[in-house]
Amino acid sequence: MVKLKTAAVSLILVLLPIFSCSIMAASLEDIQIMTEEYPPYNYRGDDGVVTGIAVDRLIAAYKKAGITLNINEVKMQPWPRAYRKLQVSDKHMLFSMTRTASREKLFKWVGPISKTKITLIAKKDRNISILSAEDLKQFVIGGILDDIGVQLVRDLIGFDANILTTPHAKSLARMLELNRIDLWAYEENTAKYFFKRNNLNQANYESVYTLSEAELYFAFGIKTDTKIIERLQKALDEVRGQ
Repeated sequence: MVKLKTAAVSLILVLLPIFSCSIMAASLEDIQIMTEEYPPYNYRGDDGVVTGIAVDRLIAAYKKAGITLNINEVKMQPWPRAYRKLQVSDKHMLFSMTRTASREKLFKWVGPISKTKITLIAKKDRNISILSAEDLKQFVIGGILDDIGVQLVRDLIGFDANILTTPHAKSLARMLELNRIDLWAYEENTAKYFFKRNNLNQANYESVYTLSEAELYFAFGIKTDTKIIERLQKALDEVRGQ
């Protein structure tokens, strides 16, 4: 009997580190963070370090949760790649993501970070006027694959939409300037930054149709442990309440 008890204790001692590692692997500290070039919310600064409104909120929330976030470990990735990775992972976070009805059940959410306005942007000299969603079918619309702008256009007119996609917003700003696309489906404030980065005069462009007014969030895979979500949400709420 003593030998059996001893064997049982030994087995527990062997398995305990394994169970402990499993628990630790499901913690906020182990979440891998992804983002994209989406100024002013998240982008790479002149010094090469990820910065922006959302980044500041995230650093503050992690600090409130008792975690020192190494911002150099945040991975800057093209949106389509990061978006698809998040759909199959419980160990990643992606920001900033617009929270919409169509995305609601695909991810878990922490936020909000900031209000956001998704519009269709045109060159002023084109004098484009859109009175209804049906009018969109006559235009070539540029956007980023899996970005909220493209998703909202498809929600409105389905696959009748003539959409040209690229992974990079900088390319879309130039395509709009060169009339290779008629409209750009994108976040209004972010588009202004890319016009500036391309040395394009912001005054030459205008939003001609609002697709959505919503809020930005930190998004997690749908299978992510709810305790992780609750921990970060509590910390973010406390930061906002200060």
